[in-house]
Order: sequence, then structure tokens, then C-alpha cells
Amino acid sequence: MKVDVIIPVYRPGMELFSLLERLENQTVAVQNIILMNTEEKYFKQLICDDNTMFIEKYRNTKVWHLSKREFDHGGTRHEGVKHSDAEIFITMTQDAMPVDNTLVERLVESLTGNVAVAYARQLPSKNSDELERISRSFNYPKKSCVKTEADLKKLGIKTFFCSNVCAAYRRDVYDELGGFIRHTIFNEDMIYAAGAVKAGYGIAYCAGARVVHSHNYTNLQQLRRNFDLGVSQADHPEVFGGVASESEGKKLVKEAWRQLKAKRQLYRFPKFCVQCGFKYAGYLLGRHYRRLPRKWVLALTCNREYWKQA
Repeated sequence: MKVDVIIPVYRPGMELFSLLERLENQTVAVQNIILMNTEEKYFKQLICDDNTMFIEKYRNTKVWHLSKREFDHGGTRHEGVKHSDAEIFITMTQDAMPVDNTLVERLVESLTGNVAVAYARQLPSKNSDELERISRSFNYPKKSCVKTEADLKKLGIKTFFCSNVCAAYRRDVYDELGGFIRHTIFNEDMIYAAGAVKAGYGIAYCAGARVVHSHNYTNLQQLRRNFDLGVSQADHPEVFGGVASESEGKKLVKEAWRQLKAKRQLYRFPKFCVQCGFKYAGYLLGRHYRRLPRKWVLALTCNREYWKQA
């Protein structure tokens, strides 16, 4: 069985080398690591223009370059899949770091039965603030599960939750379903997962497959990120139209209160509520972006290039 890893890359730092080395030392071998790099000049700066040395050291790493204008969250990953002949491919982001050498093994083990995709648990980094830690534990709990269409009534939009920060896909199902959407501002992973669920497949959350991945976003960054989230939901009513997502936000607030109270840190709760306010404002603005002036849209989005293609 062949397993490839596909990683979109933009302005990578030295941590990319650590990621490649950890992927090369997995208990289940990775055939190829496919880097879909945006803007060749930044990659050349990282390897000090010595492409030969990079190729010799990372023989199973293949690099494909594209321009910033060409990048798309769904389309670029799909191009990466086209460069793979593996039965299973894993999508990752450049800032996700495997915790140990069993990451690939755990994900592959989860692709059994009718499971189309399995995504990993994301752990906070050492420098994460308490609010980010709560968010990670809420979205990525200790217990694994498989979600199917039967869970829609109970889980709502969480049924479709999946993350290309680190997720493994069956290639046969991917080809059957048509792959990732080719043009989207965000949520290519959830859009694919929703299609898989509606086609009768399961989405596995594998808590044993772990990567370190977290961000201490500012309130403004949260607003802009959630604006793009709202846009993606507005653009795909066939996926998100009949499933409410606001309830997940309410559950997160309750969980934050519970955890902060248990840790005697309720003084952090007002800051958390302000952060949630920025998230919700961004989300609502994104859901109604068609009513906004274009200059507002360009100011609010994290992905200006997307609007040049729209």
C-alpha cells in the first residue's frame, strides 16, 4: 500500500525541514511528500538557492511551484493529488508537526469499512494561551469517533467537521466523489466531508493520530478568519444551508466557562467572550458578504487573491 503526503507551502521557515524529517521516520513509510509551493522565490530563499542539496537530502520530496494568483485551498490540493499514485494520501499544512512516528499508521488504520477520510487530533503548542487550549480540546477531544449521516440530528454541522491540517483520504473514494472543490475561499475539507457523508461514507476522527497545531490569533485575525468561514458557508448552501452552526459556538462558550471555573481562572472569561464576539461578527459579515461594498470585503478577508478570481 502506497501513502503520499501533500502539503501546500507558502513562505516556509526552518520548521519545514523538521516536518519533512518526522514524516520520513514514520512507522508506516511515506512514498512521496508532495509540496505545492506558492511563489518559487520564497522556497529558493529557504534552501539558499541550492536545489541540488535539497533534492539529495529529501529524495522522496517533490516540489511543484505555483503563483499566489494560482493558489486555491481546494484547487491546489487537488493538483497535488493528481501528482500522486498512492492508494491513500494525507493532506497537511506546513505548520502542523507530528507528535510521534505513528501519525501515518494511526490515520491509515482508521480508514476501514466505509470511512472515506480520517483526520488527526490537533494539540496546542507550548506557547498557546489558555483560551486556545480550551478551543483545541473542544474541537479535538481525547475520544475517537466515526460520524455518518445518522449523526446529523445529534451533531449538526459537526458531522461534516474535518480538517486538512492533517487528514488521510482514500483515493478510490476521492476519485469517485470528484475530489476537492476546485475554487473555494475556505472549508474545502468540510465541503468534501459533507459530500462523502451524503454519499453514505463515514468521517473518522482519530484521536491517536496527533499533531501540534495552534495559533494565538488576535481579535482582528479571528474576525477576518471567520469572515472567510462565513463566505464559504454562504457560497455553499447545498452543504451548510440546512444545518445550523451557531449552536457550536454556544457549546464552546459553556465549555470555556466550565474549564476556566475548574481551574479557578474565571478572570479570563471576559476576554474569551470578547474574542467570541469578534468571531461571530466576522462570521455574520461573511454570511452576508453580498450586501457589503467590495472594499469592505477586501478589507475583511484573509484571502484577497480569491476575490480577484471570483
